Amino acid sequence: MDATALRMAGFIAGIGGPVLIAGLLATGTVSAQTGWDHTDIVGPDECAECHKAETEVWRGTHHFATFREMPRRREATEIARNMGLRRIKEGSLCLDCHFTTTQTRRGGPREAISGISCESCHGPAKDWVKVHSEYSGLKEGQETPQQISARWAASERAGMIRPGNMAAWARNCLSCHVVPQEDLVNRGGHPAGSAFELVSWSQGEIRHNVWYNDGRRNEQASVETQRKMFVIGRAVELEVALRAVGRATQRAEYAVEMAKRADTARRAVAQLARILDVGELAAMARAGQTAQLKLNNATALNRAADQVARATDQLADRYDGSSFGAIDRYLPQPAQYKGRPAR
Repeated sequence: MDATALRMAGFIAGIGGPVLIAGLLATGTVSAQTGWDHTDIVGPDECAECHKAETEVWRGTHHFATFREMPRRREATEIARNMGLRRIKEGSLCLDCHFTTTQTRRGGPREAISGISCESCHGPAKDWVKVHSEYSGLKEGQETPQQISARWAASERAGMIRPGNMAAWARNCLSCHVVPQEDLVNRGGHPAGSAFELVSWSQGEIRHNVWYNDGRRNEQASVETQRKMFVIGRAVELEVALRAVGRATQRAEYAVEMAKRADTARRAVAQLARILDVGELAAMARAGQTAQLKLNNATALNRAADQVARATDQLADRYDGSSFGAIDRYLPQPAQYKGRPAR
């Protein structure tokens, strides 16, 4: 697999075009967002009180625009009708990934309040929004390093997915850029997934690295971070695709596309394992190669996906990308980023 092929690995399964309505997925279960308590969603306006520059970036993205544009799209309406829905904002299959939704009570109706927003990536914020922003009860700049560390740890315990938790937010991305909902593809006519790659998507129009310079610049991730993103993205792609194949029950479009995606992902991980002397990558490659991409094999495929997930989390904890220089020629270049970043 040459440099171009490795950069494109994971894109083959996206030949059906961009995701219109996405579905379910997380480590070992259904999706990130389907498992959330939507009474815990506070909405982007609360985040915008402090994160003004980030909010301005968000307002220029497709994530923001989906709130008004998605319901007007003919393809989306047709898919909704095929699934027996009267409108896009009615069904959870659409709400989970294309909108930010709230509930006044558990089990009650969900209201779409915006497009894909802060909590879609960082998790429902009710339990952590004040913890992460109150500077341990002091004024900004007065905390000790120990207090800062304790504040962030408390925020994470309360459910915040921080930028440094790369494996977690990568899974969140893939939970909406892969559609592990067979009926939605086979009956609804939905594409099986997006042509998603973590570096090119995270460094494009959604990039919002503006907090630590007061919004003056939107910094590109360091090359070390990009290396780590590239590896983590390929690993999570393999995990997600294996689980998706395990959900297939019919020899139809969904099963075929997910098998293509899983095979491409495992070849990419195997190639990375040959380039980088990283034990976790070797373990992922072995797990991916031993999994048979066939129908009615969910137990074995989920077991392999669990092995990939554990190795991914270990790699994310142990490495910062500084030793991954051998993959620099495979990293997407700015011209390949998904959209133009603000600033």
